[in-house]
Amino acid sequence: MLERLRSVGIALFLCVVAGGAWAAADPPAGHDWPGPVSADFSIPDFTFGSGEHLAALRIHYMTIGAPHRNARGEIDNAVLILHGTGGSGAQFLRPFFADELYGKGQPLDASRYFIILPDDIGHGGSSKPSDGLHARFPHYDYADMVAAEHALVTRGLGIHKLRLVMGTSMGCMHAFMWGETYPDEVQALMPLACLPTAIVGRNRLWRDMLVDAITSDPAWNGGDYQIEPVQGLTTAEDILTLAGSAPLVMQRQFDTPEKVEAYIRGPVAAARRAVDANDLIYQVESSRDYDPSPRLEAIRAPVMWVNSADDFINPPELGIAQALAPRLARGTFVLLPISPLTHGHGTHTWAAAWKDRLIALLAESGG
Repeated sequence: MLERLRSVGIALFLCVVAGGAWAAADPPAGHDWPGPVSADFSIPDFTFGSGEHLAALRIHYMTIGAPHRNARGEIDNAVLILHGTGGSGAQFLRPFFADELYGKGQPLDASRYFIILPDDIGHGGSSKPSDGLHARFPHYDYADMVAAEHALVTRGLGIHKLRLVMGTSMGCMHAFMWGETYPDEVQALMPLACLPTAIVGRNRLWRDMLVDAITSDPAWNGGDYQIEPVQGLTTAEDILTLAGSAPLVMQRQFDTPEKVEAYIRGPVAAARRAVDANDLIYQVESSRDYDPSPRLEAIRAPVMWVNSADDFINPPELGIAQALAPRLARGTFVLLPISPLTHGHGTHTWAAAWKDRLIALLAESGG
């Protein structure tokens, strides 16, 4: 779930955030889609589900392409793409995602679609604990995040129906919530790499272990640390690396003990140095009450739900997707077999593995 892409070129789901390694990313030279435009949207007096408040909640976002208005003056080509835990909208500028989708003649051709890439609460350039409140930051959950996404889309950008909501990992879970909460405001849904059910079992276990590792470090000091709790973050990054692992890819990439050691001392250590402990705790704990399973029948839009067979976080042997998919009135569930195109949980960002399914969804839901 946590979008931390390692610099060694393999797509785990682990990308360096904190202050925004992703936020600094630019599209590669030579791409044939327009560069992103960055902006901030402020939501005054935002009330969280916990009852806590922020006088102003900042949501940072980027857009690619331009809005198109129909005969009624309504924007009808907006696509919302939602990132995973620990990521940001800027991760969707990477060539293995963007060049496969946004270019001329591609499924989300930016000359045709208006693409919106927000940073969720607690992530990227949006309001988060490390801005200064630390562990006194309001305790947000997925419902708060989806409410802020909706405010950006409707109040900030004046969009009343989205052509598509696509989400990866945490964003995948948000996509299901969009379909249930705003069934008349989405034309199609493409959730990638998640399950629409409560996070329990091993998926909850590794999250709790990660949080315990940080909060058990004396340097954490109840969240009021002056120096990051390195011991706790080291264990947290180790857990994240395993949770996001792709065995086939890693076996090829790290085919000697020396390469494994270099990876641990290089990209893994760099990810630890880049993350803020409070931000990471809040990001992981925001899933605490997620469970859209009771209301799946409320989703009316066509759904193209794609998981991969090598996903440690959403293992297919649980049978959860197979049991829940029939409850989607217009849903298709696809389990991608392990192949050179899959990258474990991170398959959600390697568009070549599933963009044919996106093309089918767009055709089914109106072109």
